[in-house]
Amino acid sequence: MTETATQLGFTAEAFNALLGSRKEPDWLTELRRSAFKTFSASSLPDRSEEEWMRTDIRLFHPERFAPPAIGDASASSEEIVEPLLTRGVQLAGRTAAVDGRTVVDQLEPKWADRGVLFGSLGRLVAQHGELLRPHLLARAVDPHADYFSALHAAFWTGGTLLYVPRGVVVDEPFHMISSLNDGRVDLGHTLVVLEEGAEATLLAETASADERAGGLHCGAIELLVGPNASLRYVNLQNWGSGVWHFARQKALVDRDARLQWTIGALGSRLAKVNQHVALVGPGADVQVNGVMFTQGKQHLSYHTLQHHEAPSCHSDLLYKAGLQGHSRTVWRGMIKVDRAAQKTDGYQRNDSLILNSNARADSIPGLEIEADDVRCTHGSTAGRVDEEQVFYARSRGYTRQEAIRMIVTGFFQQIFDRITIESVRDALAEAIGRRIREYE
Repeated sequence: MTETATQLGFTAEAFNALLGSRKEPDWLTELRRSAFKTFSASSLPDRSEEEWMRTDIRLFHPERFAPPAIGDASASSEEIVEPLLTRGVQLAGRTAAVDGRTVVDQLEPKWADRGVLFGSLGRLVAQHGELLRPHLLARAVDPHADYFSALHAAFWTGGTLLYVPRGVVVDEPFHMISSLNDGRVDLGHTLVVLEEGAEATLLAETASADERAGGLHCGAIELLVGPNASLRYVNLQNWGSGVWHFARQKALVDRDARLQWTIGALGSRLAKVNQHVALVGPGADVQVNGVMFTQGKQHLSYHTLQHHEAPSCHSDLLYKAGLQGHSRTVWRGMIKVDRAAQKTDGYQRNDSLILNSNARADSIPGLEIEADDVRCTHGSTAGRVDEEQVFYARSRGYTRQEAIRMIVTGFFQQIFDRITIESVRDALAEAIGRRIREYE
């Protein structure tokens, strides 16, 4: 590892070393420079800000982390954590990154021959810069939105691109995984562009080499779904229990396009994620599924926005959270309907199952409606396991632990039923089942 790679902190020296190590188009270098300027002038958010009042990051010290190593050739495919979502699945392509460096970059030739681009974002932006320039950190995620957005835009490495040309239907899923060793940093960027009439499925995982590992992830996801296109996107966050996880994620869904976006939030010490969908073309249809399961002292904060910008669109968001230990979840959801978005149909719901008297779930749904011909509904529930259900199961010969596991699985079943990919359903159910502790 070079001396530059061992420097701690996101300093000007580290930034200049990063620029010197990459062969990127001038426009991307300038984008990075502009973002670094914003980052240098920003400070960490605090609880005086509305968005952060329920999430305390005073113990987070970014100066203790080093940006992804420059010139470090030690990372290899042998360090990739075993994926959960691909059992029995024939893939169209796969990428893998370790500590922010891409180590696997594969695309089946039959899809490459049809103009599909999939693989390392760094490699592909160097080869197809003008094609990607209108999309990368230009339409969805704002690189100047806040401290973490600017940090990511300036320092990102190890990202993945999926680009599907007009009318191409990919009937095999793509897969990407990012692995993180203890104390290391991942700043991966995901960019998905589907042109008109294209269809694709992308399975994305993040995981640590050890379930107790620490580290930092500061990432971004941009999903750009063109007219009459269809995307299924699954994002399983399974970092170690010591990882700080910050992310901005946004989808733009155009005319008559369809998006099914499923997230699984299982890992990290603290997560603060902004997940936004913008329905920008008439007839756009979005379904968002969220599964959160916490233990120990985990703190997961997800802020969702369903932004209806065009008329006659439909959005449906369902988040479910299970909590145990001293953990806490914060979900704040908003359906925003612009004046032009008449005949909007929007729905959001958040349900929480509290498995321990020390756990806490904050649920804050909201509506902001400027149009007058809409149907928008929202709601949330929180409760504990029904002891009568436990008693009934035990009277049929199950142990208490088995009864709790069945009840929790039943609680999440509504989400599982909405997921059309069998390997994803099985992986989420198995991952949650392994985490269930004795109910108190």
